Amino acid sequence: MGRSVLVTGGNRGIGRAIAEAFREAGDDVAITYRSGEPPEGFLAVRCDVTDADAVEAAFTEIEGHQGPVEVLVANAGITRDTLLLRMSDDDWSSVLETNLTGTFRVTKRAAKGMLRLRRGRIILISSVVGLLGSAGQVNYAASKAGLVGLARSLARELGSRSITTNVVAPGFVETEMTAVLPEEKKAEYKAQIPLGRYASVEEVASVVQWLASEGAAYVTGAVIPVDGGLGMGH
Repeated sequence: MGRSVLVTGGNRGIGRAIAEAFREAGDDVAITYRSGEPPEGFLAVRCDVTDADAVEAAFTEIEGHQGPVEVLVANAGITRDTLLLRMSDDDWSSVLETNLTGTFRVTKRAAKGMLRLRRGRIILISSVVGLLGSAGQVNYAASKAGLVGLARSLARELGSRSITTNVVAPGFVETEMTAVLPEEKKAEYKAQIPLGRYASVEEVASVVQWLASEGAAYVTGAVIPVDGGLGMGH
């Protein structure tokens, strides 16, 4: 029997690869998306994680279709990059509201069902930027760093009910976003990475899948970098 899995922001990029990996393993996979057309083969629920009522409605639909969420992958996020002195209050608040507060909302709602089941896996998708920092991304870096504190606090709160909470921190990944970078910028970034290349979305997905497996049952509160050595775990 497959588990009930939810991947937020699962319509493209890393989120889609994660959703596809769980589906191929035989799990029942739901995804949330905010805009565009969702991929076929999933229970796709339109949901803006900045809207508490939308999050509640999404979980109600998902639970009715495939039961309580047993594996949550909180992946939904946005960027509003600009230098600090040019960053507006809205640039700051919209990124924090989506990436950090939105993750708080979905984890809180998922935890209700997991506590009743007395088991569950929560995996938050952060970024190497949250650990290293990045000029022009103070809002994004702050939101992604906040996920580490969130996860480690949840690990302490929920661990006694066999619920693990971990963080995956990808580095540069081959996605539509990185594909449009100028070649000289790509070369500059790759020169900083010990492995000399970007990650594939599948490589990130495989780490997420492992954290949700029986083999990772004793791993909680961890931050796992998938960055080719860029951050060296810091």
